[in-house]
Amino acid sequence: MTIAGTLSSALSGLTANARAAEIVSSNIANAMTDGYGRREMITSSRQVGGIGQGVEVVGVYRHADMALIGDRRVADSGAGNQRTRSDFLSRLERVLGTPGEEHSLSGRIAALDTALIEASSRPESESRLSRVADTARALVAHLADVSTDIQAARTSADDAIETSIRQLNTALTRVGELNSLIRTNSGTGRDSSALMDQRQQAIDSIAAIVPVREMARENGQIALITTGGATLIEGPVSQLSFQPVGQITYGMVSGGALSGLSLNGKPIATSGDSSPIAGGTLAGHFQVRDDLAIEAQARIDAVARDLVDRFAATGLDLTRGQDAPGLFTDAGNAFDPERETGLSQRLRLNAAADPAAGGALWRLRDGLGANTAGSAGNAQLLTDWHSALTAQRPPASSFMMAGERSLATLAADMLSGVAADRLTADGEAGYAQARAQSLRSMELIGGVDTDQEMQNLLLIEQNYAANARVVKAVDDMIQLLLGM
Repeated sequence: MTIAGTLSSALSGLTANARAAEIVSSNIANAMTDGYGRREMITSSRQVGGIGQGVEVVGVYRHADMALIGDRRVADSGAGNQRTRSDFLSRLERVLGTPGEEHSLSGRIAALDTALIEASSRPESESRLSRVADTARALVAHLADVSTDIQAARTSADDAIETSIRQLNTALTRVGELNSLIRTNSGTGRDSSALMDQRQQAIDSIAAIVPVREMARENGQIALITTGGATLIEGPVSQLSFQPVGQITYGMVSGGALSGLSLNGKPIATSGDSSPIAGGTLAGHFQVRDDLAIEAQARIDAVARDLVDRFAATGLDLTRGQDAPGLFTDAGNAFDPERETGLSQRLRLNAAADPAAGGALWRLRDGLGANTAGSAGNAQLLTDWHSALTAQRPPASSFMMAGERSLATLAADMLSGVAADRLTADGEAGYAQARAQSLRSMELIGGVDTDQEMQNLLLIEQNYAANARVVKAVDDMIQLLLGM
């Protein structure tokens, strides 16, 4: 080999090793960076006039196990969906309260039960009649608070949907831009690894909201399709649209006052097996707004209806007119079975027996329709009130399971159902999260191995030093020739 050829080979070695050191340093520095794909330099022998002249850097290969990444993304989506459901059920369980707590639904019913027993033992005691009115108002207020919180959860879910859609559209636009840049780099031979890292991060943010699959296309581009079959990116970038309402009340449902979801201007299903967004936090928020919260509202309204029906039973209070409301009213009026939805928020203690509304406490003892106070020692109606509260009767609402129960048992059944649903959701969320973490760990194991990279760096340093010695030897030879 000529001196010039030797020098050229050594210099190419120095250049290649310098580039290799840069890549290894980048791998080590980004070992824990989300979305980073380990780099590996690709080299080949350089030929000049059919004669080997050192080494040539062909490109940089970005390692990424796309099958594993895809599974991890789907697992992340599933975990987010289950957490959203679990969070709502935990919130509902807290506002209802657990049996045994004084301020829970069961505790309020028990307090009214106790107050009626005490009042029937001393019907002449105004303080005990006042206790009945207070506990009745507290029960009514608690049912209203539960209903209000359910609608607040729906409003929060609606706001979360808007935020998710905005984040989705921003991330999709970003992926589309990166697709274009990567395609341009592919045509010019420039390294697109950093752009691919950014694109993976953007897709990961999308997958947390909607489960997606990434599909390779030519020139380094990708397509994004949800696991439900909706195309988000296939060349052009799709846009999702949604209109928040600001404040949700119990009468608002999807398809009516509440906005659905559109993809490129076309409505798509937001729930059920046919939904293209099934799984992920977006579907979870829709499920809370349109399914879980509505079901919870129906159940608390069913308890409110049972309370109204018990104290408005025919023959319970003979002083009450035929169409007059019982002890508990629908915003002051007799309850209409066709207006069960939202009853828990409209429920009121009958004003005739409520001093706070201008009524008289003695009507709890003498009858809601009584014009004057009767015998102070007559406890019959108070005893009947108590019997109505504790009587075993089937609930009239279709949202409750059949079977005769007292109001306390009915409420306990509802609380038990919510707790069971929450425990199931917690278990599913825990499993989904564990699976996602396991896949993430597998992804990290297949990523940057810092020990291996440090060994590679030592080899690079040795190779660099060897090429540098060749350059020094060539320089010494040239200096010797020049000095002859």
